[in-house]
This record gives sequence, structure tokens and C-alpha cells, in this order.
Amino acid sequence: MANLKSLKRIGWGVRAVFTLGIAASLAGNVLHAQNNMISQAISAWSPLALLLTVELISRIPTRGGAASVARMAATAVIAGIAAWVSYWHMAGVAAEYGETGAAPYLLPLSVDGLIVVASVSLVEIGARIRALTAVDLVAVATVPAPVAVPEPAPAPVIESPAVEALVVKKAPAKRVTPRPASAVKVAKVAAKMPGAPVAQIAAKAGVSPSTVRRHLAALGATDASPSAPVAAETPALAAA
Repeated sequence: MANLKSLKRIGWGVRAVFTLGIAASLAGNVLHAQNNMISQAISAWSPLALLLTVELISRIPTRGGAASVARMAATAVIAGIAAWVSYWHMAGVAAEYGETGAAPYLLPLSVDGLIVVASVSLVEIGARIRALTAVDLVAVATVPAPVAVPEPAPAPVIESPAVEALVVKKAPAKRVTPRPASAVKVAKVAAKMPGAPVAQIAAKAGVSPSTVRRHLAALGATDASPSAPVAAETPALAAA
């Protein structure tokens, strides 16, 4: 990549040299022309045509074949016409402004030679820049794309069969049936009146004798008859 940048910098330097040669040829042609716009424009056309032709050759690559041969031949013809016209214009200007001997005929050769060398250098540098650019594009195209690594899937949660069995077979909570209020009254009266008959306990608790007998039987009384005395309260009954 550094070589490509240096070639581009050199290419701009060579283009500046080529432009300087064209400017010298253009100035000589305009100075040697007659003092009117039409004559000066006609004399300036040859150097401008050479400038444009060399720019096209240096920037557009050749692909071979008859078209490329025709383009190179046309460039050579244009360069020859520009060199011939510019040579005599510059030779006449040099002689007019005091150059004598062989100098008026040698100065135009230095200008035309500079233009030829610069134009050939531009074509060569343009070809090298295109070749390096193609290599860089191929290198970029052949770089493999980064492969995305998939994230590992989370491990499945395996529940123990024993745990599942415990969860499935868990027995529902046993419901506790609260004791009726009459049973509590009967128990309290029986505790306060040990040995009392069933009728007296029923009258004191405000329930029927049959209800007293049923509750006393549930509490473990030994005699549930109306005349039998009520058994003494057990410690568990007293706590209730």
C-alpha cells in the first residue's frame, strides 16, 4: 500500500513536469502567431490536443486488440503534429527574441523532448498504479469473512425421578374439623360440675340431654344415662 501511495505522488510530480512543458510550447506558439485571437487560438490548439491525448492514454488502461492499437497510433500522430508545429513556432520566437546560431533550433527540441519523456512516464506510472490497485482488490476479496461462533445452548435441567415422584405423590394436607360450640359448653359445664346428672349439665349448658350424652360419649364418659353421674374431667379436657 505504501508503494501505491509513492507511485501516486510520483505521478503527480510527472504530471506537473508534463504540464510545464505543454505551457512552454503553448507560450511559444501564441507568441509566434499573429496579434489576433483567431491566429493565437489556432496556434494554441496543437499543445492542448497533446495534453488531452496523453491524459487519456495515462488514465484509461489498454486492453489489447485493434482498438488499443488504433488509439496508440492516433496518439503518436497527434504528438508528432504537435511537436512539428511547436518546433517551428518556438524556433521562430527564439530567433525573434535574440537567439542566434543553432540555439533557435535546439531550444524547441528540449521542450518537445521534455514533453515526450513526461508523457511516456505518465503512461507507465498509470499502468503500475492500476496493477497495484488490482492486486489490493484481489487481496481484499480473498480474505475470509469472520465465522460467527454459535453460543452454546443452555444445558437442560434434568429433574430426579424420585423428586418428581415426591411432588406427584405428596398427600394433601389433612383438614381439621373444628369442634362444635355445644361440645365446648358441655365440656366446660362437666368440668365445673363433676358427678352432675345429664339433665343438670344440659340445663346449665343450654342444650338438650341427648346432645350432652353425645358429647360426653365422644369425650369418653363411662355412663351416659340421665341419672348417672358425669365422669370427672380428664387433663386433656381441662386444658380445652
